Amino acid sequence: MSWKILLFGVINLICTGFLLMWCSSTNSIALTAYTYLTIFDLFSLMTCLISYWVTMRKPSPVYSFGFERLEVLAVFASTVLAQLGALFILKESAERFLEQPEIHTGRLLVGTFVALSFNLFTMLSIRNKPFAYVSEAASTSWLQEHVADLSRSLCGIIPGLSSIFLPRMNPFVLIDLAGAFALCITYMLIEINNYFAVDTASAIAIALMTFGTMYPMSVYSGKVLLQTTPPHVIGQLDKLIREVSTLDGVLEVRNEHFWTLGFGSLAGSVHVRIRRDANEQMVLAHVTNRLYTLVSTLTVQIFKDDWIRPALLSGPVAANVLNFSDHHVIPMPLLKGADDLNPVTSTPAKPSSPPPEFSFNTPGKNVNPVILLNTQTRPYGFGLNHGHTPYSNILNQGLGVPGIGATQGLRTGFTNIPSRYGTNNRIGQPRP
Repeated sequence: MSWKILLFGVINLICTGFLLMWCSSTNSIALTAYTYLTIFDLFSLMTCLISYWVTMRKPSPVYSFGFERLEVLAVFASTVLAQLGALFILKESAERFLEQPEIHTGRLLVGTFVALSFNLFTMLSIRNKPFAYVSEAASTSWLQEHVADLSRSLCGIIPGLSSIFLPRMNPFVLIDLAGAFALCITYMLIEINNYFAVDTASAIAIALMTFGTMYPMSVYSGKVLLQTTPPHVIGQLDKLIREVSTLDGVLEVRNEHFWTLGFGSLAGSVHVRIRRDANEQMVLAHVTNRLYTLVSTLTVQIFKDDWIRPALLSGPVAANVLNFSDHHVIPMPLLKGADDLNPVTSTPAKPSSPPPEFSFNTPGKNVNPVILLNTQTRPYGFGLNHGHTPYSNILNQGLGVPGIGATQGLRTGFTNIPSRYGTNNRIGQPRP
């Protein structure tokens, strides 16, 4: 197969070289526009060779989806280059309308039949899978639509032609025949009336037909490169997703994404949330079996429902829920030495004078801060192994509040607080 493609490629190069020489000798831009179709056939052969190479390759760790997108890229590049050639012909034709040169018809007709014969022989001899798929999947061109209207009228008279012209003709065969027909009309008008402007008009017609034929194919292949979902399979995919969501054990199907990997192959990924008691392998097999009818490359991520509602206990609390032996008192370093502290007053205080009336020598100012921590985590709702402790035991633990005194058996984390607010080292002396 590859040797056959290479052989046709060599013949194509030879024919293209002769056609370009004849275009220069005849000074015909219409023949040049028709020769560009032969150059497009060379791109088509290269695409076919790439397709054959892709079938021989297998997916690798770097290219996990394989090399099918190379076919799409080759088709897109070939059709875009053909459209650029058509735009070049339109630009040259616009310049020729200002100054129309003389056209020599010596080899115009010969070049037309050589190009037509080679193009048709190439398309009928080699099965080009990428372009065959694109020509059927892409939307119809304006040339195909007009020919289809004429074909319906003709097939109404001769029903035997319906298998050839309906439902729509091959766009490549159609543009080859239409271009050859335009060149034949050009040859006859120049030979009869020396009407050289018809060559420019034919070139514009061939360029417009080329652009109109290649544009739908480039749009279709471009959408495949952009990883879009084909419109004709969206309804079928929605139906399959609904069927998967009704499978036994499936709670939710989300984050579904499907795109075109290559010509005729879909790829997709989906997340499936199942019950905790469901069999993962069984659900995976059913989901894959349902979606594999459309999606050839599928990634399914299954995860179980791990959301648990917290339970509320109505029984007695466990015995050690208020056991303060679980807590620790972590002493913190002194923020500042006691000797370096100066009372904050409204006026500066002398060292020899007694502390002023507004000094904040209150309990807690010069003490060490502490933090009460619990090293055990408390689960919510279940697994509690703590119980209640009588209030008398709490009082005997040494908890207290300032101002009550140590005889009450209460204490806080402040271990060196005086028993009265506003006291200092000058207890018993009269206040100034």
